[in-house]
Amino acid sequence: MYRRLRNHRGPWDMIVVGGGATGVGVAIDAATRGYDVLLLEQHDFGKGTSSRSTKLVHGGVRYLEQGNISLVMEALKERGLLLRNAPHLVHDLGFVVPNYDWWEAPFYGLGLKVYNLLAGKYGFGSSRILSKEETLERLPTLKTEGLRGGVIYYDGQFDDARLLINMVTTAFEKGATLLNYVQVTELTKDAEGFIDGVVAQDAANGETYRASANLVINATGAFTDGVRRQADAEAKPLIAPSQGIHLVFDRSFVAGDSAIMVPHTSDGRVMFAIPWHNHALIGTTDTPIDQATLEPIAMEQEIDFILTTAALYLAKKPTRGDVLSVFAGIRPLVKSQSGVNTAALSRDHTIHIDNSGLLTICGGKWTTYRRMAEDCVNQAAVLGHLPEQPCATERLNIHAFHSSAAKFGDLAIYGSDALGIRALMDAAPELATPLHAALPYTGAEVVWATRHEMARTVEDVLSRRTRALFLNARAAIEMAPAAADLMARELGECDGWKAEQLKEFYQTASNYLIS
Repeated sequence: MYRRLRNHRGPWDMIVVGGGATGVGVAIDAATRGYDVLLLEQHDFGKGTSSRSTKLVHGGVRYLEQGNISLVMEALKERGLLLRNAPHLVHDLGFVVPNYDWWEAPFYGLGLKVYNLLAGKYGFGSSRILSKEETLERLPTLKTEGLRGGVIYYDGQFDDARLLINMVTTAFEKGATLLNYVQVTELTKDAEGFIDGVVAQDAANGETYRASANLVINATGAFTDGVRRQADAEAKPLIAPSQGIHLVFDRSFVAGDSAIMVPHTSDGRVMFAIPWHNHALIGTTDTPIDQATLEPIAMEQEIDFILTTAALYLAKKPTRGDVLSVFAGIRPLVKSQSGVNTAALSRDHTIHIDNSGLLTICGGKWTTYRRMAEDCVNQAAVLGHLPEQPCATERLNIHAFHSSAAKFGDLAIYGSDALGIRALMDAAPELATPLHAALPYTGAEVVWATRHEMARTVEDVLSRRTRALFLNARAAIEMAPAAADLMARELGECDGWKAEQLKEFYQTASNYLIS
């Protein structure tokens, strides 16, 4: 990647600031059209919102209730395209809405029928009303007192960070240059006051880079307004940040092959309890916050809210002592002028062009990243006076595409890259051993992430290349020294580097523990 940067001559067609789903999606779209693209991410790819979602590829049942039919239909189509383009990462999952009142089955049953109809040819499966017995067969850990039955519908599930890493590779393979740990510190302007490039600094060595471009795209999610203020100190905020958290438990809390969907919680949100990587993930909350941070921390009231809400539906009430990990994420919601709560804000995306020519794309959600990128690049081509080229991502296979990835077992999520990881294990059998008894991750995966996936820190590997920290924080902490040893060997680093890495990782990991 650095070789591409240093060998580049002249202005880039586009510089993208932000390495989450939106920014990387823009890089893929632009590169496949033949545009010359540089993407800069201040930390690691997906460090922010894009690794902290509810792990669902969905149309948004709640938006249907709000009457936002166009958003639901767009998301349902994109859900279908993601399943087709990344089948090693996206799969269908049954969601059961448990019914405890007589009116719930017909009410939710009708709404979910409409949801399926809107999906059209991109549908994942038919919804239907379940008896009490059928409901418990699918969700044996559900509270039985007062249970009348349920309604089942089908949506998509994925691993957000793993998809993003494969998207980074896809963009690179199409010709884009992407760098993590390179922070844009300044937006430069020409004599007429229009943005014509960036100044950026490498976090590892402090080196400063200057790059010019026909257009700069701000795709920094929750940090959108900070970048806009680099162009205009008086820029009015576009983002109303909101925090959501998830608690992770062992699989016994959501046994069976289906997920639980609670359509109305006391804070007006939807709650999900889903099986994920052989664990149970329950969330989420909606708490307005004043400022976005790279490492948001779950608030006590949010933890209590999820435990209390989950206890209303699970036979075994989860406690603080059952929590294996807690993680928080920030939704970059587009600001409303009406003062409504953040749970009611639309997930539609917005493209905003400042007087300086800075193009900002914000809002939206993971499921619609591809369509957001298409809209963004369409606008960017016009604004940057670039030759118009058609979008080519609707049928673009994401890196590691494999239609039969399940045959790779624990490595299925790597798709075709599983073959490379298997080769590492064959060459060095000691790398095939899991680094912790509670999780399946091996030394070979650490080596692969360091060699092929731009992992530069222990946190990169244990948080986003694998999901160890998100699944079991204590296990991740115990795995960290072995991961650091393997990375140091790959990177040619010394004991001092390992010590500093472990210190930083332990500090970050403490945010994922509940005392």
